[in-house]
Amino acid sequence: MGSRLLTTGAGLALAGAIGVAFAGDVGRAATQPGCSVRRANESYTAAVARATADGRDVWGARLLALPHGPSYEAARSFLAPVLYGQKRGKQPLTSSGVHYLAFTYPRAAGGARGYGLHVADGSEVITRRLGGPRFTVSVGGARRERFGACVGRLTLARLADGYLPVLQTAYVDRGGVVYRQESFLGRLPGVHPLVSLVRLDADARRSRTGAVVSFRPSTRGRAAGDRFVTAKGVRLIVGGGARFRDGAFRLGVPPGSRRVVHALWVHSPSKLSPGVQASAATYAAVRRTVVRYWERRLEDGARFSVPERVVDDARAGLLVQQLVHVWRYSVGNPYEELSFAEALDTAEVMAAYGFGDVAREILEIALDRLPRRFTSRRAAEVFLGVATYHRLTGDGAFVREHEAALRRTLRTLEARVRADGTCAGRLAPERLCSDLGDPVDSLVANVVAVQALHAAGDMWKRLREPQLAGRASAFARRLDAVVAPAVRRSLVTLPDGSIFVPESLEGRRVPYRQLMETREGSYWNLVVPYALAAGYFPAGTPRARAIVRYLLEHGSRLLGVTRADAHVVYPRHTVGSSGLAPVYGLSASRFLADNDQPGQLVLSLYGQLAVGMTQGTYVSGEGVSVTPKGSDYHRTMYMPPNAGANSTFLETLRLLLVHERRNRRGLPVALDLAFATPRRWLGPGKTIRVERAPTSFGRLSFSIARRGNRALSLLSVLSGSPCEEAR
Repeated sequence: MGSRLLTTGAGLALAGAIGVAFAGDVGRAATQPGCSVRRANESYTAAVARATADGRDVWGARLLALPHGPSYEAARSFLAPVLYGQKRGKQPLTSSGVHYLAFTYPRAAGGARGYGLHVADGSEVITRRLGGPRFTVSVGGARRERFGACVGRLTLARLADGYLPVLQTAYVDRGGVVYRQESFLGRLPGVHPLVSLVRLDADARRSRTGAVVSFRPSTRGRAAGDRFVTAKGVRLIVGGGARFRDGAFRLGVPPGSRRVVHALWVHSPSKLSPGVQASAATYAAVRRTVVRYWERRLEDGARFSVPERVVDDARAGLLVQQLVHVWRYSVGNPYEELSFAEALDTAEVMAAYGFGDVAREILEIALDRLPRRFTSRRAAEVFLGVATYHRLTGDGAFVREHEAALRRTLRTLEARVRADGTCAGRLAPERLCSDLGDPVDSLVANVVAVQALHAAGDMWKRLREPQLAGRASAFARRLDAVVAPAVRRSLVTLPDGSIFVPESLEGRRVPYRQLMETREGSYWNLVVPYALAAGYFPAGTPRARAIVRYLLEHGSRLLGVTRADAHVVYPRHTVGSSGLAPVYGLSASRFLADNDQPGQLVLSLYGQLAVGMTQGTYVSGEGVSVTPKGSDYHRTMYMPPNAGANSTFLETLRLLLVHERRNRRGLPVALDLAFATPRRWLGPGKTIRVERAPTSFGRLSFSIARRGNRALSLLSVLSGSPCEEAR
């Protein structure tokens, strides 16, 4: 492990100390027995309250006003880091409350199916899902403590080389013993089950007390030398001379000494040969294999390379997460499920990053499950996902293979059109989203369906399926003829000139003064942008600009990140509590890009990276706290990790570099290249490089390099039809 992780000074000074990026009055130190931790003080809490009470993104405006525009360093100075996770019932996600990273080694690489949940404070590794078999790590002298128990002495986790699925952290115990821990998941040669490997370096050379390191399995079994064995086989191996006592493997670290111990946690107990050892050699060999696999897997996709290390690392780290999640909304908790809109967003994003195999798997799962969970909006999202996949990959065989399912979906959607009543000709009312029970005459479902049917018609036209193309396009025109006037009637112009787009075509007409004042307004902010991103409101028109204004001035964003009341992360939902919903920024980013808002896109990129996810591990949840929970300094997220939040960041980054302009039917008509480039990426000697990026016009490669006072660019469309316009 590199020296960047920890710097010792009398054994206690931590590099990257908690809150190092913040002004002095943001948090204060609070002393507990043997543990000094930061707390949110009145000044910090008041600053957050002022920012969240304003309908404008006042913090974002400060960043946009900087001479060189927003930056990651400036964005993260406003809020404390995200550290904790929470699950249903307002309960901590893990034993320590700290989030975990979901690691796996794909079956294509010779691994078994499954996941290892590595808690980011280094305290435990859990098999497959929360509540599963695990082992915990403890350290310290006479007064034992869980690894990472005192956050004030914990170096927040990071990924090896900035992006690899190898967790690194460090800790100092009460006695000043310094620990560096690294862990990952892989597969031992000749061993089928997945294995989590841990390397723990305990340095007591500046300690007077020394320590004992222990690894405690949660399952029943017996010790056999360096092995812990259950009825089904070996579960845990600990090397370095550790001995099993009182239910745990223990290794003493005398004062003035240093010890390194390795552990292997077998996810499915197996009858391993005596030659399998928890040793430095085993650890290094498996680590090389894992690193090589993920480096090569990332090379399978397109390359979006920018001259800013933290952004490049986040892109690669989030792509690894998406390759692990595939269609899953989350991993290891009750949110491990298919969430249609979010999963189909991920399919589109992964296809755009060159991972068509992942997109295809998501679409197959969605097509299989749609009949049992059918709604008009889900059907529309499926059509959009398939059409986008086909445009970006040219995989007509996939469309033909699933033609029967697509025909059935089209037939079922046609049957959803109302024949009578006030919404005759439109899709039948349905719930706006799964969290809201009452059906509405959904503007979102109708508008997205129009876009989806046009996309499906265009797809079948390209595939020379005139009957299906004509049927889908005719349905789109019929639906649009009824929806368009209803949409126009529903729009409300406010005194400030902004335009409010209601969620229902026959419901609410009173705009939300502040979106975060009510739960309904919060859900509006999550769902309605799907309709805005459909291209239905022609980009650049006075109406579209007025809708953008409503978003920017009525509480939609904070530091460029989509806001929500985030009631799921607070002990109780109180007026004034506020949070973020990074999952739902993808459509907002698309709408802002369509309407030529480069500054807002750059702000979103840095805001998501700085305050919408964990720093160093790039993990986010469905909701993220902003308002401090009591005096808690570090912030909390709901049910992390979350694939939808990952897709939002990846799509925002892509839009900065490659944006497809669309017409009113939502079909692409032109490319804008690097139109929202942060100024610092165009500095002397810096290069932006895009290679093999799928677009609707072919695979695209270009680079922009600064040489003196000139920016030199090279553009090459590698395959497919030339675009109508590129700028």
